[in-house]
Amino acid sequence: MIVDGLRSIGEKLFSIRKRNGLTQAQVADASGLSINTYAEIERGEVNTSIESIMAICRALHITPDDILTEAPEGAASEADVLARLQACSPRDKATALSILDAFLRSLN
Repeated sequence: MIVDGLRSIGEKLFSIRKRNGLTQAQVADASGLSINTYAEIERGEVNTSIESIMAICRALHITPDDILTEAPEGAASEADVLARLQACSPRDKATALSILDAFLRSLN
């Protein structure tokens, strides 16, 4: 589902930036944006170009989907999946990987 509103995009950017331990200045610099412009985008105060969104995504090592879409209701986060896998035995991890591999191949 597509995110509704600039504030939602800004909140996602804020969360991802904090999770990566970066400052606004670092993201702005890596994106080729001024700190003021990046801060306004993160606060959801301004609309921005797709070029700026792409530059920010590259700086944060994310895809546009990470900030422009919402996960479906009840969807597991990447952290959830990894935590659940870490709790598995080596044999169960191998089985899960085989199932995931078969699923991903079926998408092509």
